[in-house]
Amino acid sequence: MEILSYTEDHNIFRDSIRKFYAKEVTPYVDEWEDAGIVPRSIWKKMGENGFLCMQVPEEYGGLGADFLYSVILMEEMGRTNHFGLAAFLHSDIVVPYITAYAPEELKHKYLPGCISGDIITAVAMTEPNAGSDLAGMRTTAVEEGEYVIINGQKTFISNGILCDLVVLAVKDPMVSDPHKAVDLYLVEAGTPGFEKGKRIKKIGWHSQDTAELFFNDCRVPKINRLGQKGSGFLMLMQKLQQERLICCVGAQVLAERTLESTIDYCKQRTAFGKPISKFQNTQFKIVEMATEVKLGRTFLDKLIVEHVDNKNVVVDVSMAKYWITDMAKRVVDECLQLHGGYGYCEEYPVARAWRDVRVMSIFAGTNEIMKGIAAKFMGL
Repeated sequence: MEILSYTEDHNIFRDSIRKFYAKEVTPYVDEWEDAGIVPRSIWKKMGENGFLCMQVPEEYGGLGADFLYSVILMEEMGRTNHFGLAAFLHSDIVVPYITAYAPEELKHKYLPGCISGDIITAVAMTEPNAGSDLAGMRTTAVEEGEYVIINGQKTFISNGILCDLVVLAVKDPMVSDPHKAVDLYLVEAGTPGFEKGKRIKKIGWHSQDTAELFFNDCRVPKINRLGQKGSGFLMLMQKLQQERLICCVGAQVLAERTLESTIDYCKQRTAFGKPISKFQNTQFKIVEMATEVKLGRTFLDKLIVEHVDNKNVVVDVSMAKYWITDMAKRVVDECLQLHGGYGYCEEYPVARAWRDVRVMSIFAGTNEIMKGIAAKFMGL
C-alpha cells in the first residue's frame, strides 16, 4: 500500500513535467554547470508552462494546487542530475512568505510576476557571522518616517545573482529581545543601497547562483514589511517546516536516482569475467543501500501526508532532515566507491551527485541544529 495517494491529475502532471525537463533542462545541464548559472529564459519557460508557484491562490494568478505538485516537481528535477534551476526554492520556500504574510497590495504587485517567471526570488537570512543562529543577525533596519534604513551583509544566498526580489531578515537595534527584534522585508533588486556581490564558487551545485548581498543605507518602504512588526522570527519558524521537507525530498530522490544508476552500472561493468553485480560484496552493499533508501522514502512520504494535512510535524521533519540527508551522503559515497575509478570521472553522473549531496546536511539548518531542535522538544 502506497502512503501517498496521487490522483490521475497528479500523474498527468508528472508526465508533463518529466517531458519538459527532458526537452528544456537535461540537454543543457552541462552547459549551465560550466557557466555557473542557469539562464533567465528557462525560468520564463517554467512560468509559461505553469510550473512555478502552483500553490499560490487563483485570485493572484496561481493554480491553488496542493503540495504534492511541488513534491512531483522536486522528484522529477532529481532526474536531471542537477539542482541549479532552483525553482523549488522560489516556489515552495520564498514565495510562501509573500502569499502568507504580505499586504494585499504587495501580493497583487509581486505574485503574478513570480508565477510567470518574470520575478525570481531569494530569501536572505544567513550572514558571515550568523548562520543557523538567527538571533545573532547583525543586519539592521532603523525606522525613518515611512521607510526603514537597512545596513548589513548576507551570504550564501541562493538565487543571489538572478534574484529580482528578496525576502530579507533584519533586526531592529532598538529592541532588546533578539527574537522580537526580527522583521522580514521585501527588497527589490536595483533599490539604491542594495548591491549583489560576486557569485560564490562552490564544491557542488555549480549552476545554482549563490552570492553575497550588501545593504548600505538601503531605503525600503515600511509597507514592504511582512506581517506585524517584531514577528519575523515566528514567521521564519513557521515556514521552515516546509523548507526542510523540500530539502528531504531533494536528498531522497538524489539517493534513489544514484542507487538506480549504480545498479545499472554494476550489471554492465565486468571484472574477472563476470558483472560486478554478481560479487557478494557488491550485492550486500546494494541491498544495504536499498534498505536505507526505502526507510527514508517511507519516513518522508508519511511526513508529506501530515504536512498536506496541516499538521505540526516540526520535530519529525527535523529528524527526517538530518537522517535522510546523512543517508543520502552515505548512499552516494558508497555508489561512487562501487564505480571504482570511473566514479571519480565527470562523465559519470555519480561524480556530480557526490559533490551536490554534501551541502544538503548544511543548508536549511545544519543537521546538528536539527538534532538540537528534536532534543529540545524531547525535554532533554
